Amino acid sequence: MVKHGLDPADRRRPERLSAPELAARHQAMEAFLHVAGPQLDQLHGLVGLSGCNVLLTDAQGVVLDQRVSDSDAAQFRDWGLWRGAVWSEAAQGTNGIGTCLAEGRQVTIHRDEHFHTRNTAMSCMDAPIWGPDGRLLAALDVSSARADQTERYNRLIQAQVAQTARAIEAMFFRSSFPDARIVVASDDQTDQAVLLAVDRDDLAIGATRGARRVLGLEREGALRPRP
Repeated sequence: MVKHGLDPADRRRPERLSAPELAARHQAMEAFLHVAGPQLDQLHGLVGLSGCNVLLTDAQGVVLDQRVSDSDAAQFRDWGLWRGAVWSEAAQGTNGIGTCLAEGRQVTIHRDEHFHTRNTAMSCMDAPIWGPDGRLLAALDVSSARADQTERYNRLIQAQVAQTARAIEAMFFRSSFPDARIVVASDDQTDQAVLLAVDRDDLAIGATRGARRVLGLEREGALRPRP
């Protein structure tokens, strides 16, 4: 209310980008969307029958891709959970997508935890996806409007969302270094993918955000090659 001038009683639907604006964002993230698509299909196959909408946004909270059953499409479209809609925290206040991106962490926003009154029928489970440069790239969201949705069930969905987000992040990292050898490490301190890309001279030339954090590398941007 103070920072963004929002009114919780505002009933207007989320702003939507024009077709040319959305097409431009799609083009900018074409390679990422190509990698993520099959993972969205798989996630929707697990949660779609329970009336869930699977959404993938860019770092600004614009919905770029989604998977939703035909029987649920009209309801989610009416709520604005649709391609081209802007779900940033600045535009919608506390919500799964926007708050996940603002805080850079997994979140579950259950019903009346939403800022806007018109969104309090929903439960939203989200996880961030980090790019090969260590910067926030996208948010993966599963939204449900089932009246019988419980917080226990939300936790199950949240775990699957987080797992899918990690898979997309790892797959996109691998595809971003097609000629490199990928070294996989595990660490109990992080739930993110910990991957290094190593060239033919045994120099590390890329690292996921989890690897950067665990190994004390540059937080963002290009990685300084090192043995």
